[in-house]
Amino acid sequence: MYRIARFQLGLAILLTVLGIPAMAADRPNLIWIMADDLGYGELGCYGQKLIQTPNLDRMAREGMRFTRFYAGATVCAPSRSVLMTGQHHGHTRVRGNAGPGNPTAQALRPDDVTVASVLHDVGYRTALVGKWGLGDVGPAESGLPRKHGFDVFFGYLNQSHAHNHFPDFLWRNEQRVTLPNTIVAMGKHGAGYATKAVAYADDLFAEESGKFVAENRDRPFFLFWSMVVPHANNERTRALNDGAEVPDYGLYANRDWPASDKGHAAMITRLDGYVGRMLDQLKEQGLDSRTLVIFTSDNGPHNESHHDLTRFHPSGPVRGIKRSLTDGGIRVPMIARWPGKIAEGSTSDHVAYFGDWMATAAELAGAKVPGHCDSISLVPTLLGRAVNQASHEFLYWEFHEGGFRQAALYRGRWKGIRQGRPGARLVLYDLDNDNGEKTDVASLHPEIAARIDAYLKTARTDSPDWPVKEGK
Repeated sequence: MYRIARFQLGLAILLTVLGIPAMAADRPNLIWIMADDLGYGELGCYGQKLIQTPNLDRMAREGMRFTRFYAGATVCAPSRSVLMTGQHHGHTRVRGNAGPGNPTAQALRPDDVTVASVLHDVGYRTALVGKWGLGDVGPAESGLPRKHGFDVFFGYLNQSHAHNHFPDFLWRNEQRVTLPNTIVAMGKHGAGYATKAVAYADDLFAEESGKFVAENRDRPFFLFWSMVVPHANNERTRALNDGAEVPDYGLYANRDWPASDKGHAAMITRLDGYVGRMLDQLKEQGLDSRTLVIFTSDNGPHNESHHDLTRFHPSGPVRGIKRSLTDGGIRVPMIARWPGKIAEGSTSDHVAYFGDWMATAAELAGAKVPGHCDSISLVPTLLGRAVNQASHEFLYWEFHEGGFRQAALYRGRWKGIRQGRPGARLVLYDLDNDNGEKTDVASLHPEIAARIDAYLKTARTDSPDWPVKEGK
């Protein structure tokens, strides 16, 4: 016993010298897996009937499925900014997809503190694999991943490049890696589509993610695996009327469907296979009980591949798609798996969102949550102590394309949406009784509408990068 105590004391001293808390050996590995433009209703465990997702369905059986979980935004860059900073859409740095015309507006700055930085500072090995969208080489280099807490990065730096699933290059840290694909370039930053398709980016990301886990199995790690599937290749859609770029149609090859429908379904089943491989790897390497895996999507489903939304009903029971502030644009699947910690086959209707990952990860890692966060830890819910779970009074979103729009969800029930200008009339929905947001009840509940109106006026801070532009 004396020798064990001396060893433990020596280990604690060593960890302290290295700047790593003494509980490091007990802290879980953290894997956040995020699909791109996957709808709330596109997985079997969320009611999908045509697209097969056996591995994610298994993950839900082995863990917890959230039914009221929200993305940070209705499009990719601000949603990732909310996830990284733990600040809601009215506070986070990046509030829209700025595009190449204004790259610095879509870049994190040196004073932005990310969840990767928080974890890195307490001894986690950190990796980003896949799509970033919050910084790039050149004018937007302040937002490069390795300047915001990631030890390693492999993938796409900007979302225009990420449209192309068979790119001719990717980035490893800040170095270009040439791939054997030949593309027709359309626009800047590597956008286009392949005429010689050899290496599929998400296949490479799955391999890279597995490699990172294997190499860091003996220390706490955080992997942000940011897939690109099932996002469309918008340039391929414009050129060939089919943006569902995938190596093969797999299970759907013989379906009597248009090519874009086959491709869309194949992309989702393919990503399901990636997740299955990761879960199998964790089990084989003895990491199951030490690893929390989260699966979700960055926003609601798209219609950019020209596939048939009526075939797949990608939003499930809610209304709207990507770019909507109704729940179809922002409510997303979220599955959490941690064998021995999270109860198998459990379901939670707790209302949460991307910004809560900051406080959740910090609590599990023994780290402090940075100031000025809009983040509440989900650890009580995950570990079966829902009675101790704190809740947000409200959640907030905004959208800048085609005129300014705002939405707030008050006490998880009342959804207010304002479109066109800050003084426009508020539309109010009662999600408890109107999940599809079909009936405006503002006139029936003026006190609730007034409360949400106050949130919409005060929740956001002014941003020189994202000024309010009134629309119709």
